[in-house]
Amino acid sequence: MIRPLIRAATGVAAVGLAALSLAGCGRPDQAPAPGAASNEVTFSILSAETQASMEPLWTPLLNDMSASIGVKVKPFFATNYTSLVEAMRFKQVQMGWFSAAPALQAVRRADAEVIGRVMDAGGNSTYKSVLIVKKGSGLTLDKVLACDRTLSLGIGDTQSTSGTLAPKTYLFTPRNIEPAKCFKTVRAANHQANSFAVANSVVDVATNNSVGLIFFARENKALADRLEVIWESPPLPESSIVVRKDMDPALKEKIRQFFLTYGVGDDEKAAKQREVLKGLAYGGFLPADNTYLNPVREMEASEALAEAKRIGDAGRIAKAQAEFDKLRAEIAQQRAMEPASK
Repeated sequence: MIRPLIRAATGVAAVGLAALSLAGCGRPDQAPAPGAASNEVTFSILSAETQASMEPLWTPLLNDMSASIGVKVKPFFATNYTSLVEAMRFKQVQMGWFSAAPALQAVRRADAEVIGRVMDAGGNSTYKSVLIVKKGSGLTLDKVLACDRTLSLGIGDTQSTSGTLAPKTYLFTPRNIEPAKCFKTVRAANHQANSFAVANSVVDVATNNSVGLIFFARENKALADRLEVIWESPPLPESSIVVRKDMDPALKEKIRQFFLTYGVGDDEKAAKQREVLKGLAYGGFLPADNTYLNPVREMEASEALAEAKRIGDAGRIAKAQAEFDKLRAEIAQQRAMEPASK
């Protein structure tokens, strides 16, 4: 989502980037001991746009959180998804706002858990990946998918749900399309950069998401008017609030309650909080756990199976199919055990 856009080779570099970025934010020299209470915590933000555009929107909420939980909350902004996961893995941040795919990586690799999820101003907990072109370019989805290597594509970070995973799962893979073989060039950037690139004819077509376009239009209406959406994905899970499992339980519960009650009520305080949420294009937060990320797990498993079939390796196909079937059975069992009111 915003809302926004590596493997082993980039992992080491990402750790270094995270450490340098955190140092720039004035992080403490030592992370709090696991499970210990702290007088300061760091909240990471997946800035699919720029820090300059996102910081004013998030600062009021983080200030409110500091006052509510009795602990200073410091922000950590980055556009590199892997850096945020690595920062949480190495205990340089204790909680954060993650889009779905990076949240899943944090759960898997950074001893993290989901404690809440975002809903938009309309009360929905989903958003959509989109494909955008310049208005008046004459480009249609059929022309883009012709794969004649005459067009340039702007795609998202490799860990971006809407910028990369969803377009591959729902658009390219079902048509047996590999972007590197379909387009003249493929370049990765965040959602805001991709919007600028399409509007200024730097690239012909790019991935983005429905919320990212809202933010882009707020700040660059004239450029946003140049954009046209030619494809939308099925609904995707909105962003989630993730914390480290070893956070002090009492502090974790305070944070959970802060989000679940933020903007709720009829008093002046709640009204001011709703104004903060409006700036983020949110309606509030709902309870959630790690099962909220199951749609992303299914997308990943589907992609792995499709890749195996594309290669034609029988052993790899059998393994991917078995893992896909196992995941589907696990999710079905989880759904069967959910309370009827959930």
